[in-house]
Amino acid sequence: MSLDHKLMEILVCPICKGVLIYNREAAELICRADRLAYPIRDDIPVMLSDEARQLSDEEREKYQ
Repeated sequence: MSLDHKLMEILVCPICKGVLIYNREAAELICRADRLAYPIRDDIPVMLSDEARQLSDEEREKYQ
């Protein structure tokens, strides 16, 4: 699975409008500012805050 580069250029965090980091292994888009991970299901980013999960302390350090 791979997200299109053009899609990644326009996708932003729905909460803070910040840049997202693509985590291919976990199939998630990471927002460092809000410390959230948005899932990617069937190659479609789910950009709903209700669907996002909080990053663990270890993940927060990784994406700082």
